Amino acid sequence: MKKIFRWLGKLLLWYFAITIGMVIILRWVPVYFTPLMVIRVVEQKMEGKPMKLEKTWKPLSKISSDLQLAVVCTEDQNFLKHHGFDFGAIEKAIKHNEKSKRKRGASTISQQTAKNVFLWPGRSWIRKGFEVYFTFLIETIWSKERIMEVYLNVAEMGKGIYGAEAASKAYFKTSAAKINKRQAATLAVILPSPLKYNAKYPSPYLNGRINWTLQQMRFWGGKLDYSKKEKK
Repeated sequence: MKKIFRWLGKLLLWYFAITIGMVIILRWVPVYFTPLMVIRVVEQKMEGKPMKLEKTWKPLSKISSDLQLAVVCTEDQNFLKHHGFDFGAIEKAIKHNEKSKRKRGASTISQQTAKNVFLWPGRSWIRKGFEVYFTFLIETIWSKERIMEVYLNVAEMGKGIYGAEAASKAYFKTSAAKINKRQAATLAVILPSPLKYNAKYPSPYLNGRINWTLQQMRFWGGKLDYSKKEKK
């Protein structure tokens, strides 16, 4: 038993060393692929479909400030205030889900970034536990700007389309730096279900969400101010 515990202890130490090292490296190094990208390509191959993976890494300075604000307005309005977890949103989601068949999530942009970069898709408690761990790491080691930069470069935004640059070119024939406010809001509102919603031909429901997002962006003053983030 002592040998087993010693072996498990070493395995745990190696896991911490490797994962923390990965997060430190990715504080500066672009994320070129994620587990989800690999899974989607394998799915395409198994279904006999052409393999499609469109992705171009862009620094945050080359991604529209309107898009940065739009995703905060739609996905996580407390992004600059929390340290990875929005407990108020979690409480509201639990109360909502107890009364409604249509489930509501409460994942922050930080949680989604941790999931997208390091984990596989799913809803198991084990995966959720890893998500909490990696969210804590990136919130500790990365800046809010870096979290946003990675999120907007790896998020799935359509079939085989990942990141703001690839999505902007696919849907609007322009770069992520040059999309207008409505286009930014459109990309933001498809994020919860990028394989279901069509950014190029938005439905009446999606147009309603886009208009709501534009209104929220005006309330924010038109720009995301990272200098207002809370100190850790």
